[in-house]
Amino acid sequence: MKKTIYLLISLIVLSGCAQSTAMLAPVIAVGTSGGNVYQSGLSYGMNKIIEKETGKSTVKHVSDYVEQQNNQKKRNKIISDLVEEHIKTTRLQLTLNN
Repeated sequence: MKKTIYLLISLIVLSGCAQSTAMLAPVIAVGTSGGNVYQSGLSYGMNKIIEKETGKSTVKHVSDYVEQQNNQKKRNKIISDLVEEHIKTTRLQLTLNN
């Protein structure tokens, strides 16, 4: 039970460190496996370029893009539902008029 409580407290306390440790990931990858030097450098460089161009971290930029796509899908669904409802109403009116 003590281990579980210690783990939960550690997760809560260290959750604020997630962004800063994300910058250390390429460095750790270089230290642990020599074959990933180029991949780590490229990853770090691309993250910095995206952050410089967009003003957002890579994760924030991707999550904003996904959210924008989801909002577009929701709008398309609403428009589709409105068109279908209009077609049903028009057919009903035509049926009643005949």
